[in-house]
Amino acid sequence: MGVKSKVLIIGGTGYLGKRLVKASLEQGHETYVLKRREIGVDIEKIQMLLSFKKQGARLVTGSFDDHRSLVEAVKQVDVVICAVSGVHIRSHQILLQLKLVDAIKEAGNIKRFLPSEFGTDPATMADAIEPGRVTFDDKMVVRKAIEDAGIPFTYVSANCFAGYMVGGLCQPGHILPSWESVVLLGDGNQKSIFVDEDDIAAYTIRTIDDPRTLNKTVYLRPPANILSQREVVELWEKLIGKKLKKSSISEQEFLNIMKGQDYAEQVGLTHYYHVFYHGCLANFEIGDDAKEATLLYPDIKYTKVEDYLKQYL
Repeated sequence: MGVKSKVLIIGGTGYLGKRLVKASLEQGHETYVLKRREIGVDIEKIQMLLSFKKQGARLVTGSFDDHRSLVEAVKQVDVVICAVSGVHIRSHQILLQLKLVDAIKEAGNIKRFLPSEFGTDPATMADAIEPGRVTFDDKMVVRKAIEDAGIPFTYVSANCFAGYMVGGLCQPGHILPSWESVVLLGDGNQKSIFVDEDDIAAYTIRTIDDPRTLNKTVYLRPPANILSQREVVELWEKLIGKKLKKSSISEQEFLNIMKGQDYAEQVGLTHYYHVFYHGCLANFEIGDDAKEATLLYPDIKYTKVEDYLKQYL
């Protein structure tokens, strides 16, 4: 494989970012983590950054509000991975990456840029409904800027984060599985794809020096984790040794409930709608211009949904 690339991770203290830092270090990359000057008194982030430093990461000061600092940070590495949040219930910062694109373009040394994607492939969501389509539209704006600037890229489509989806048995607003009842979205039979967040990070880092993934979309589709909501529920029932009381909510009922929520909730619920009523993650074949991570890296032993659920027993 030769010399491993130096990696800069932006958003390294976030939900996925901290896992990317860990995976990058574990896979032997010289790892840099962007540290904002304006971090203030956020003690948890400071301590996390210091823990990264103890593990061998290098902290580099920079900010989206300081173009020169971004350029200087980017010049120190070969690969940039951005993990800023695109989830409205946390914070939606996807378009901030346009500033990063400008910095990468000016620096002129980056071999690969991985923007904040990691969920549904936005290129497949042209028919997404409002207001949730804003996530996909913004990501496509960033993609266009990357490609117009001629920046080498890899887009990672990791589908459903297990922590958000598997833990709550695919029910919006739930991150722990019930021992009593579950609400099925529609008939509960649309296939989805679930990936452990640590596995997302491991696969992502493996792509960065792989010529097969250059200027490609990489999909994470672990075969054992292509499941419907009903199948996830059945795995949980098997583990707890009892059947849950089941009810269901129709597509129209779901849309009606969604309209009564605030904007951030509506965005998130729109994503549930497309995944669990339309099967948007698994209803298409991967084209020749894309790759599938579990086929590329069969040595990575991914976490199966059934094993993921065991932690809740």
